[in-house]
Amino acid sequence: MENPAGTDRRLKLSGHWRRAFTIALCAASVALAAPARYSDAGPEPLLANTLAAIDQGDFPKAMRQVDALIGAYPNFRLAYLIRGDLLLAQTKPLSTFGEGGRNAQDKVSDLHEEAVARLRAWRDKPRGDALPRYLLKMEKAQKFAIVVDTQKSRLYLYRNDDGMPRFVADYYITQGKLGADKIREGDKRTPIGVYHVTSSLSRKQLGDFYGSGAYPINYPNEWDKRRGRNGRGIWLHGTPSNTFSRPPKASDGCVVLANQDLDAIAADLQIGLTPVIISNSIEWLSLDDWQAERSSLLAMLDEWRHDWESRDGDKYASHYAHDFLADGQNRNQWLEQKRKVNVGKSWIKVATNNISMFRNPGKEEYVVVTFEQDYRSSNLSNVVKKRQYWIKEDGRWKIIYEGTV
Repeated sequence: MENPAGTDRRLKLSGHWRRAFTIALCAASVALAAPARYSDAGPEPLLANTLAAIDQGDFPKAMRQVDALIGAYPNFRLAYLIRGDLLLAQTKPLSTFGEGGRNAQDKVSDLHEEAVARLRAWRDKPRGDALPRYLLKMEKAQKFAIVVDTQKSRLYLYRNDDGMPRFVADYYITQGKLGADKIREGDKRTPIGVYHVTSSLSRKQLGDFYGSGAYPINYPNEWDKRRGRNGRGIWLHGTPSNTFSRPPKASDGCVVLANQDLDAIAADLQIGLTPVIISNSIEWLSLDDWQAERSSLLAMLDEWRHDWESRDGDKYASHYAHDFLADGQNRNQWLEQKRKVNVGKSWIKVATNNISMFRNPGKEEYVVVTFEQDYRSSNLSNVVKKRQYWIKEDGRWKIIYEGTV
């Protein structure tokens, strides 16, 4: 691009403009200093390169990078705002980020927050050998799992590699206007917990606002209901056709992705199977710690199965929490029914197949266990898909909910 007459090629960006992007610039410089270990899909690499060039005061390089960003993502509003500032900085010193959009400062603020969120997440990628604590076990049929970090405005996609979660890609997301920890209908918050995709809704069914489609999840789950949480319509969905992405906090509680990102994961979402674990901040474990926790919890399930087979009522009862409730039965009613059923049996065999196990990412400590229960006894046999919620009670894991799926 030609240099306007009477100006040099140095960026006239004040210290205040630069301070407005301190975090973003640090993110860019750190990210560029080391090879990426995770997916570079999305605009983050080009955005980081642009801001690094700005930090170096290199106008031609910054313009090349931002033009490449616009070429790759034609409706990415943040890129146009940065380009406008770069052009304006050639003619006069700029004092604030987004000075070219001074008539829409609320939108400028949103775009600044998006830039910081994107680059902070890109800079602070988890170690290549780290695993999210929550993906303890995926059943064979579950091809992928999703883990959302609301603080980082990021969605991580994992592939089921023979039971081991393997990172595939990560994407920028938008959460509720008032943040996370949804409690009630209309609170404009995104829920925290362990959920599953329940259905698929097309653009034709929804209209343009939801972009290329939507995938509802099962909020409120059984744990939410026990805690008195309500609400509905929590989805993974896209953006309107004229919008590349939305600010970090802009939905009514849904998790929102750019349409191209939603399209990228759509083929990996399985109705009734794909887990969607939404956290405030992901807790990462080393492989050794992850395997130790996984083994401990699988042993817990096997002990429950073995004690049921033993027909020892006290041993079986020891696995159920005081506040257990399922199918309208409390703990005493549930155990009394089991006792009556077992009286007429001379033997019981129980197999638990296709086990999945996901730990809640919130402050409330629970594990969701789903499995195919193959029950055989001296007078009855059946196979059902069962889901249990386990909590810590008196230092031990115990079942607080149990039901068929």
